[in-house]
Amino acid sequence: MRPLPKSPTEITTEWITAVLHKSGALQASAEVSEIVQEPLGEGVGMLSELALLTLSYTGDADEAPSTLVVKFPTLNVINRGIAQDFRVYQREVRSYLEIVPNSPAASPKVHLADIEGDGDFVIILEDLSDYRVGDQVEGATFEESGLAVKELAKLHGTFWGKVDSEEFEWMPRFSNSWNATNMLEGSQASWELASENFDEWVPQWIRDIKGDFLKTLPALQKHLDTKPITIVHGDFRLDNLFFGQEPHHHKMTFIDWQGPVRGRGVVDVAFLLCQSTKTEVRRAHEKELIQQYLDALEAQGVSGYSFDEAWEDYRVAVLYQWCFATLVAGSMDPTNDRGNAWITEMVKRNVAAIEDLNCLDLL
Repeated sequence: MRPLPKSPTEITTEWITAVLHKSGALQASAEVSEIVQEPLGEGVGMLSELALLTLSYTGDADEAPSTLVVKFPTLNVINRGIAQDFRVYQREVRSYLEIVPNSPAASPKVHLADIEGDGDFVIILEDLSDYRVGDQVEGATFEESGLAVKELAKLHGTFWGKVDSEEFEWMPRFSNSWNATNMLEGSQASWELASENFDEWVPQWIRDIKGDFLKTLPALQKHLDTKPITIVHGDFRLDNLFFGQEPHHHKMTFIDWQGPVRGRGVVDVAFLLCQSTKTEVRRAHEKELIQQYLDALEAQGVSGYSFDEAWEDYRVAVLYQWCFATLVAGSMDPTNDRGNAWITEMVKRNVAAIEDLNCLDLL
């Protein structure tokens, strides 16, 4: 498929025909005759650009997809630099090639995932526009959160205690890795600007813990990197979740594999509940949701992970996630009003969770 196109406008009918032939989505006797492309998901992501491709065919193409989603690196220079620092493009391509096919967790069909060099990648996915996409500004309901933690358990349970081998060395560990160092340094560099950008939503008691939090961050990372570890999706927020609306749909599926790490699975649960779930829903149901996660893990064959241990991990992870909030709120260019809106809600919800769970005691 190389050389890879650098943008949706560079995708030719010949190239996409070859992609679909190779993925088995298009019979050899059929070809793509026309492509119409349009931007997709403005304000949803920050590290990539998405476009919707509408395809016309010649030949026997009754079963071929009429639309596809294509993903490219962001055109924003600031955000692309952050993406390269965290190697998110390489991690996403390898995840779609090596992790997604080996997990029972629902995923859109992947027609192509490839990268050239450090930053030129293309991912072509099944179009999920007939699903209902989550809205991080609105926040997840109890039902949505429950579907999400159960799907997470399918991913985590598959790789539970099995990621120490060399085949996973491309994926950083939660602590003592370049990713962990970047998170620490990124949070430190972004803290003041995050507080300034979202001044109304960052209380004084959060500002006052800066020194203690940054000093404790390596210990939080170490706690979340103790056995048994699994594959952590790393960006399990509501804008990346899709909910089925038709009988043939998955109940829920998810995308965006730019930040996978190896660590304790409850990190993903905390990320969802403390930054995407409606605060009133989290307050009323978080213990029930964690129990649902544990029950789903047990259904995947995981044993020996008690509620008390999971709850303590959850509190540590909620506090840890503040470094992600500061990194996003203080360093990334949101580019539009919706980007600002979901970051605002992320900050507000994470602050509330830290306070509700007495997470400062962990410092």
